[in-house]
Amino acid sequence: MAVDAESIDLPASPGVYLFKNEKGRVLYVGKATRLNERIRSYFATNPDRQMIPELISRADDVECIVTTTPQEALILERQLIRQHKPRFNSMLKDDKSYPYLILTNEEHPRIMYTRHPPTDANRWGPFPNAGAAKQVMQLLRRYFGIRDKDCRGEQGCLAQHIGLCRGPCIDPDGYPERVRTVKRILDGEATELLEELVAKMEACSQKMQFERAAHYRDLIRSVRTTVGQHVVSSKLYRDCDAIGFADQGDLAALVVLHADEGVVKGQEVWPYVHRGDIGETVSRFISEHYVHRRPPRLLLTPTPLLDGLQQWLDGRRGSTVEVRTPMRGDMVTLRTLADQNAEIQVSRLANKSSGSLEQRAADDAALLLQVEQMNHVVCFDMAQLQGDERVGASVVLRNGRPAKKEYRTYIVKGEAMDDLRMMREVVERWLKRQEEWPDLLLLDGGETHLKTIRSMLEEQGVATRFQLAALAKREETLYRDQQEPIVLDRRGRVFVHARDEAHRFVNAFHRKRRKRSRLGDPLENVLGLGAKKLQSLMRHFGGRQGINNASIDDLKTVPGIGPSLAERIHESLHG
Repeated sequence: MAVDAESIDLPASPGVYLFKNEKGRVLYVGKATRLNERIRSYFATNPDRQMIPELISRADDVECIVTTTPQEALILERQLIRQHKPRFNSMLKDDKSYPYLILTNEEHPRIMYTRHPPTDANRWGPFPNAGAAKQVMQLLRRYFGIRDKDCRGEQGCLAQHIGLCRGPCIDPDGYPERVRTVKRILDGEATELLEELVAKMEACSQKMQFERAAHYRDLIRSVRTTVGQHVVSSKLYRDCDAIGFADQGDLAALVVLHADEGVVKGQEVWPYVHRGDIGETVSRFISEHYVHRRPPRLLLTPTPLLDGLQQWLDGRRGSTVEVRTPMRGDMVTLRTLADQNAEIQVSRLANKSSGSLEQRAADDAALLLQVEQMNHVVCFDMAQLQGDERVGASVVLRNGRPAKKEYRTYIVKGEAMDDLRMMREVVERWLKRQEEWPDLLLLDGGETHLKTIRSMLEEQGVATRFQLAALAKREETLYRDQQEPIVLDRRGRVFVHARDEAHRFVNAFHRKRRKRSRLGDPLENVLGLGAKKLQSLMRHFGGRQGINNASIDDLKTVPGIGPSLAERIHESLHG
């Protein structure tokens, strides 16, 4: 369906817009000082370019990435054109490139202005304002004597004699320190230089040397213009993702801004069901988003992640992922930009949403399993502690949404002490009370759980009445009988939600039972310590005495116990 003006809801902000077809392919990338006005111009009676009617007829959606300034939009536009190569951007498909400032990787580095920076050089840019970049380069040469040519003259060169080069070819003393200072300025730490220029400008004004004062004024403006372009162009952005979050009720939008090689290169937008806890929503999203892709070197988040997710990200990447929730500097600027885009996207999602987000998640799950529907899911989970208070629980999702009136809890009656036999008993009891079969019976477990329950269903003669699957936490792998396992992506988020909800519900019931049966266990109220993690602790240390004697470092060696949880456990036991 062709895009129309009424269906487009863009803000009155600078940024980049992308026309896309029904398959998500980018047809055209443009920039605008005011996005909403620019997009409306495409639907004018007399468009200013012949290609516009064809573009409108082929496009099915228009997305946007908001920037802080039009200059940032200019840089980002170019990056997106290079990345997507849209067919309607033919006027921009030439070899034009934006300039960089570089410091060469030599014994005595040179500062250079170039549109084709060497791969081994320190570089800053790209700069949409080429004139300002040139002025700054000249300013840095004048103040710090950084050379621009490889002259190696024994008697010095003209640049040295007129004060534009410190002459490291003749006397390198002090030159490395000057280079380091210039790097700091280009990284955005220009405060001291600006203060010196302001002082000189004011001194010239007091002496009524107005032309000289105007010269310093222009230099100040050039420095500020250049160092102010770091929102979408910063040396710090190397393999970096910034997560943006915004919500309206239970609908959330999460935006991932991708930055690499010093520039923001694009964004991804994901709708999400939000239950009120930002940390939980963001952590769940990250665990789903990076299950099929390598996490970046640097991840900027709006809130600290839940325990255990840092280790999982490190494992997915194969090296350390630096996770930061920045409060100031370049990083917070990028993170704020991600939040700004999330605010816009959640409003757009709320305005054009047809049907609930939960139903769409259920429909995606049905497509993933190639079944007609996935509107009724029942999920089972078990909990115990060394055979103490053996319980189970089932949760129900209707159209992707929790149906809490249908949640059930079970106290294991048999002598079984392992999860498999306990789950078999509980599911068998559930079967006897069913008047309606679900689309899917989901188990919290792996292949062994699947085979055990499948065997019981066959004995009861109901194995063909509904789908059966088991979801293992490792790699979020879904197991089904006589079919290849599926490592879930976002299409399987309804299964992950059902499993997590069952886990939460059974642990709450288990804690309630244990409180009734024993007095004052100090570990009962430790935030984040559920029945299964406590069971892991008991197994690891051989019982309660071993836990009591464990240090914080010892506790951190237990799978699933992160540094903060280890500290909370140790504090609860020892004060």
